[in-house]
Amino acid sequence: MSELLEAANELSKMTIAHEMVVNHDFRLQEVNLPNSLESRVKEAMHKAFWDSLKEQLSKTPPDYSHAIRLIQEIKENLLSLILPRQTRLRNQIEEALDMELIKQEAEHGALDIPSLTTYILGMMAMLCAPIRDEEIQRLRSISDPVHLLREIFRILDLMKLDMVNFTIQALRPYLQQHSVQYERKKFQELMNKLPSNLAHTTEWLRTAAAKVSSSDLLPSSSNSETSGSSVPPREVAAGEVSICSPTAVLNQAYMDLLHWEPGKDYPETMLMDKERLRTLQMQVNQLAIIAAVVLVSSNICGNVMSNSPGCVDRLKWVTKALIEGLPNTRLEDALLDIGNQIHQEVNNILCQLGYPALSNDKAASLKGQIGSIADKDNAVRMVIEQRIQTFLGHCVSPGGQNTKNLPQGLAPVQEELLEVGQRFGSLTAHNRQVFGPYYSEILKNFLLPEGKNGGRTDS
Repeated sequence: MSELLEAANELSKMTIAHEMVVNHDFRLQEVNLPNSLESRVKEAMHKAFWDSLKEQLSKTPPDYSHAIRLIQEIKENLLSLILPRQTRLRNQIEEALDMELIKQEAEHGALDIPSLTTYILGMMAMLCAPIRDEEIQRLRSISDPVHLLREIFRILDLMKLDMVNFTIQALRPYLQQHSVQYERKKFQELMNKLPSNLAHTTEWLRTAAAKVSSSDLLPSSSNSETSGSSVPPREVAAGEVSICSPTAVLNQAYMDLLHWEPGKDYPETMLMDKERLRTLQMQVNQLAIIAAVVLVSSNICGNVMSNSPGCVDRLKWVTKALIEGLPNTRLEDALLDIGNQIHQEVNNILCQLGYPALSNDKAASLKGQIGSIADKDNAVRMVIEQRIQTFLGHCVSPGGQNTKNLPQGLAPVQEELLEVGQRFGSLTAHNRQVFGPYYSEILKNFLLPEGKNGGRTDS
């Protein structure tokens, strides 16, 4: 059990480090679980504590024992927000919140809590991020000392989060520089503690290798894969062993993650990015539907829509809002609603441009073609999906994560697709760096002919 707990702790550290590097929007946030058992217990305990403090301060003479401990905690929180080089500010706080002096004042009934809280609020205003200025200003209007102290602690917790997030941003370049070695080391340590033969990773790569081997077009080298070019088809002579490029296999494996079956185990090397990959997969599917709907609508309406600035964007945003607003609806039902709404939007646009509304035949054709996009074999959908896959295939190639060359027909979703491509490319590039040695070892076992396993791979 101790080994399992240690492994879980190491995995948690590795996951946090990985998240800080891969997710540029990573931030620690306040945990708020309303109506949960934990939140109810916490709220009950806090209420009991603050009620006790109120009772103590209402006595004659007041009992300051709880208040002194709170001031001590506030002092420690303020000191934790100060940078090491700010020695002068640290000395000021130590002097203003001298706990020995405060205890003596309390013993003689001379403790001035309003004066202390005024100083504390001034120091908080000096140390806080600009986003907290308004909240601290609001605290100055609170006259009840118990309520004020409670709010001071709440804002101090937020300020500590702000400081941690600032530190994360400041450390990100350093983390990016050392994350590959760190993650690889931690992963190997986990492998040593929890023996694994990377069965899911091996099957993932084996499936990708089979797809590349059966393809009519085989990339000739990692250079051709990076540039997106390929060699002409060739016949494999009898008895000849087809050797796939490890880079091509790994690229195919990454692309397979965008078509991952629900419930299927992810490769061990991709587990930290499982939720991120699911989100990317959903976004890619949605972008394909949006682009297909806009393309169908534009084709039916002809040059009227394509020559009118803003019309295509209007149809895009209507489709996007509907498809994102119906996450648990069957695609067939969602497209039925989208078809009806697009029909209304098209008629509104035509009316604004001075053209007659769609005829009954065209309206039926529009709705019918949009509804048929639900079929995976739909010609328009297949073309759009293939072009998206082509673009993302360039993004996962080594050095290609910043590519911006979109195939035709994807202009309506250009902004979103470029963002998806950049995130997917960055994710796979980092994964390739961290786990490249593991992939090389796995791939050479079933890519190279028997007896040539000592050969070098390019993954």
